[in-house]
Amino acid sequence: MGTFTNDLLQDKVVVITGGGTGLGRAMGERFLELGAKIAICGRREDKLRTAAEEMGANGREVFFQCCDVRDPEQIRQFIEGTEQRFGRIDCLVNNAAGNFISPTERLSPRAVDAVLGIVLHGTFYMTLEVGKRWIEQGLQGTMLNVVTTYASSGSGYVVPSAAAKAGVLALTRSLAVEWAPYGIRQVAVAPGPFPTEGAWSRLSPTPELESKMLGRVPLGRTGKPEELADLAAFLLSDAAGYINGEVVTIDGGEWLKGAGQFNDLMELTDEQWNQLAEMTRKGK
Repeated sequence: MGTFTNDLLQDKVVVITGGGTGLGRAMGERFLELGAKIAICGRREDKLRTAAEEMGANGREVFFQCCDVRDPEQIRQFIEGTEQRFGRIDCLVNNAAGNFISPTERLSPRAVDAVLGIVLHGTFYMTLEVGKRWIEQGLQGTMLNVVTTYASSGSGYVVPSAAAKAGVLALTRSLAVEWAPYGIRQVAVAPGPFPTEGAWSRLSPTPELESKMLGRVPLGRTGKPEELADLAAFLLSDAAGYINGEVVTIDGGEWLKGAGQFNDLMELTDEQWNQLAEMTRKGK
């Protein structure tokens, strides 16, 4: 028996950034099961095309277009393409992200910009593009931002991500008040450890680090993609219509056990950091 009725998101048009892989794809697949139409974007056309073809089976409607969320013009073209395909947009999921572990003093400005550009600027640019259109067209909608448990607490060794996600959290809470009169809701989810291809290899590149991360979670396991997808579906649905500006943590109790998801990396030696940096580069 499913968690929701199959029409929970019936005919809603949902835009998902970074929707071709990982948690973005998991959310998209669930939204489709619940009756939504989705538009996904990312930087790699091959990944997007494959995802769209597989997710669009059984007559489900999936639109895709390459888009680097750091480029406002590409965002404009993607949103226009989505509106041309579906006629309107009902929901926006700002999921695209970038992250890696490193002592902060080892970071270059380019490395900092790589994370802030995608997470903070990209989320802001996409939010502006969709929000302005909704306001001009007199449409209501819901924006869901994927933040993280350390957006509030901060965390060592992922400082660009912590700073960027904190900005997204502030954006969520600020626009929850400012745009509510237009009928635009803002919600967010703060996931703990959810293994995904790519991101997991950069943040837990060794079995030892993976075991240590699991040890931080009171429930003793990582999250399942479908658990996050169900939470996101509920928050986008009309059933959550009075939830505005709220951030829902889904981490098995990890942040309650100890703030700063990556603070335990303080125990690593310089040599281990060198090895991890090399492993991270190979994992890209």
